[in-house]
Amino acid sequence: MSQDLKSIATTLVAEGKGILAADESVATLTRRFDALGVQSTEQSRRAYREMLFTTRGADAFISGAILYDETIRQKSLSGTPFAGVLRGQGIVPGIKVDTGAVALAGSPEETVTEGLDGLRERLEDYHRMGARFAKWRAVIRMTEKLPSVACVSANAHALARYAALCQQQQVVPIVEPEVLMNGAHGIEHCEEVTGMVLHAVFHSLFEQGVVLESMLLKPSMVIAGKDCSRQASVQEVATATLRCLRRHVPAAVPGIVFLSGGQKDKLATEHLNAINRLPGPKPWKLSFSYGRALQDAALETWHGGDENVKTGQQAFYCRARCNGAATRGEYTDQMEAA
Repeated sequence: MSQDLKSIATTLVAEGKGILAADESVATLTRRFDALGVQSTEQSRRAYREMLFTTRGADAFISGAILYDETIRQKSLSGTPFAGVLRGQGIVPGIKVDTGAVALAGSPEETVTEGLDGLRERLEDYHRMGARFAKWRAVIRMTEKLPSVACVSANAHALARYAALCQQQQVVPIVEPEVLMNGAHGIEHCEEVTGMVLHAVFHSLFEQGVVLESMLLKPSMVIAGKDCSRQASVQEVATATLRCLRRHVPAAVPGIVFLSGGQKDKLATEHLNAINRLPGPKPWKLSFSYGRALQDAALETWHGGDENVKTGQQAFYCRARCNGAATRGEYTDQMEAA
């Protein structure tokens, strides 16, 4: 396995840095624009991404950015492809390569992520466009009876096949098994399910010959369901999350970049900070790969107006700075007002 992949993986979890997940599909970003009354066009989506990618100083806290297929083919106003814009900022370009979740045969309440057909060729194309890492998201729904063994197995196998193809094509895979926070489950059940999912994922990665030193894990935190009558404290989330990771994630993995999974931006930062402040062994870098938790304030501030680009960038910079500090366990409330 190429040393380059190991180097890229460690670069993505460099001290004090994390990943911007800017890989929303056209449909997803359109919904977010619609909520603000912003018209979603190819040009408005391009302008929004350019605002994020050209934020001065963000490279001090952002190591990589995950793009969507439309975005990696777009250019800045000056005519530079976005992958080149990011490289010029010292940020590694990445790409989302799955084609979305569909109903699982035999269990229509659950989903399996598709996109393996033609993936080898798509990875070759994306590598030529400048992408050096990729992301594939599996979605695991939790209820009293779910997830089923079939759902966990199907998604773990797909994640492992994707990761193996990435490494073959000299692209670092980010493996994302998201256990959804939807539902009324308590934190204890979430920890049990998350552990089961991680165990299955790493078993499949081993079977497919994936080199753990040349990949990153993007898990959800262990958290109570959003409809649970008792929400776990920040400290409880941190303790349960780190305990689960220690039990199920091999030390060979260089980094764990958490997804925010619908958490409010400040809470996602507080959780990451608390995890990094816990004592005891942490054989992997613990960082972030946030989407809305990095972007929400910037999107609302920008609101589709060219005149708001600078203030939108300031909002993005603030969130990136706060999360960068959280990767060191050095975040404080005072940073929110800085």
